[in-house]
Amino acid sequence: MQRTTKRLILRAPTPDDLDSLFAIYGDPATHQFNPSGPLSRIEQAQSLLQGWLDHWQREGYGQWTITTRERPDQVIGFGGVDARRYLDVLRLNLGYRFGVQAWGQGYATELSQAALAFAFTELQVAEVFAVVRPQHHASIRVLEKAGMHRIDTLSDVPGQTPSLVYRSSRDEAVSQEQ
Repeated sequence: MQRTTKRLILRAPTPDDLDSLFAIYGDPATHQFNPSGPLSRIEQAQSLLQGWLDHWQREGYGQWTITTRERPDQVIGFGGVDARRYLDVLRLNLGYRFGVQAWGQGYATELSQAALAFAFTELQVAEVFAVVRPQHHASIRVLEKAGMHRIDTLSDVPGQTPSLVYRSSRDEAVSQEQ
C-alpha cells in the first residue's frame, strides 16, 4: 500500500529497508531525546522492522517508510500510526523518526497530517495519541501544527520527567476542516 502527500511517498516497509532503518535509528542525533538511545546493533533494527512487518500483516496498516517524490529511492524516515501500549493501555499512536538530512523541512508535519487523516477517514478511529519527551520542542510543535493537543503526562521513563501525551480526535479534525 502506498500513499502520497504533496512532497512525500508513504509506503509499507519491506525487508529491504533494514539498512535505512538502522542508519536512522542508529544515529545518536535522531535519539537525543530518546532515553533508551540509538540502536547499536543491526539485530535491534531487524527486530524493530520485523515488529512493523508483523503489525502490517496483522492489521493492514502501520509505520510507513518515507521517501520524497523527488527522490523515491532515498529513505528519509519512518512514521505513521500503529497500536502501542501506553504502560497498560493500548492506543493508536502517531510516531515518526526522520534522518537528520530531512529535518527542518516540514516533512514531520506533512507526515503527521497524512497519518491523522488516514486514521480518521480510513481506519475510522475516534482518536489518535502521541507521546513526546517534554524537552523535544521541535516534535511538540509538529504535533500541535498537526492539530494535536496536550492532554496528559505519562510516567514511562523511570527516574525522569514524565512524557507529554497528545491527542487528536476525529470530531476535532472534522470541525477544523469545516
